[in-house]
Amino acid sequence: MTICVIGGGAAGLMAAGTAAENGAKVLLFEKNEKVGRKIFITGKGRCNVCNDCDTQTVLQNVPVNPRFLYSALGCFSPQEVKDFFESRGVPLKTERGNRVFPVSDKSSDIIDALFTWVKHVGVKIVQETVTDIRTQEGQASAVCAGGREYGCDRVIVATGGASYAATGSTGDGYRFAKALGHTIIPPNPSLVPLVAAGDTCSELMGLSLRNVRVTVFENDKKLYSDLGEMLFTHFGVSGPLILSASAHMRHFGSKAYRIEIDLKPGLDEKTLDKRLLTDFEKYKNSDFINALGELLPRKLIPVAIACAKIDPRQKVHSVTKEQRLGLVQLLKAFPLVITGARPLNEAIITTGGVSVKDVNPKTMESKKVQGLYFAGEVLDVDAYTGGFNLQIAWSTGRLAGLSAAQE
Repeated sequence: MTICVIGGGAAGLMAAGTAAENGAKVLLFEKNEKVGRKIFITGKGRCNVCNDCDTQTVLQNVPVNPRFLYSALGCFSPQEVKDFFESRGVPLKTERGNRVFPVSDKSSDIIDALFTWVKHVGVKIVQETVTDIRTQEGQASAVCAGGREYGCDRVIVATGGASYAATGSTGDGYRFAKALGHTIIPPNPSLVPLVAAGDTCSELMGLSLRNVRVTVFENDKKLYSDLGEMLFTHFGVSGPLILSASAHMRHFGSKAYRIEIDLKPGLDEKTLDKRLLTDFEKYKNSDFINALGELLPRKLIPVAIACAKIDPRQKVHSVTKEQRLGLVQLLKAFPLVITGARPLNEAIITTGGVSVKDVNPKTMESKKVQGLYFAGEVLDVDAYTGGFNLQIAWSTGRLAGLSAAQE
């Protein structure tokens, strides 16, 4: 049996190696010079391989079509992903939030392990751009690439989404699927920087905050809250905490979003007020703008004072209790109105893709075309940060490769 796998990313490499291991002759089509380009940049170049949790926890971190993944996760669980890489010479470690990384902190070790494996099991890598998938009598029959037609018995589409186009994710899989009669859920950015209203963020551009809490509100309903790092930019906000928050904001245009930043999550309002009183006593004869240097980053001080509507030149000893309590509330819930997300090419992942209604969840085979399979981000399934999106790629790739080779 000959299987053509389109895309040499996480899902494609896993599908190709699995199919070859199970006796198939496998051609892996990758348009880049090297496989795994997107794996290389995941987790800030460290590769958050998966999350050290049970399958139920994975599903809880998949806001879009989690039930579709039951069989895939049953086929290849987080523990099995860890065993897979460790047995191939990549020791792993678990960090905050159960995120799993290579001990070396090098994503290249993950790519090298996959590359060595697929070569060892006999996968042939074809460095060409696939332009078309051919069918005969409702059955996948060939792949067209580089002006040639490669006949085959099965095709696995693992082309990724439409984010980070420089890595090769240019939405080709959506085009192939649509041409063959599949429904495409419009792709949108997820795990992406956010655009904020007003000038506050541009005034704070370049300021990075650690150990702050961000809470997301949708039409005044609290959606999400977490602790971590964030960054102010010329357009709004970015950083790990914001990328995670963005995954919960899926209805720009129809719903209103805002975030509140707790700048001092380790202090409740009462304790923070006591802290302010201590600083105010110390600087009681100074201008107000000079009294917050021990509490806030320098760049944030004039912005916070303006938001609190206190005259920066007002003497500290004349600040009223109402003004002080207003400042406390501001520092515990610094507000930003979010007007939208940055473009798809700045997103880590794509939400949307091939409708899971068109795919058999037990095999990853298309319900429209026999012998055609889908795996990874090309499908309309995506997750929050923490290694869950790579888990989806490994699990669906494994199941697609296994199913294609066995049937």
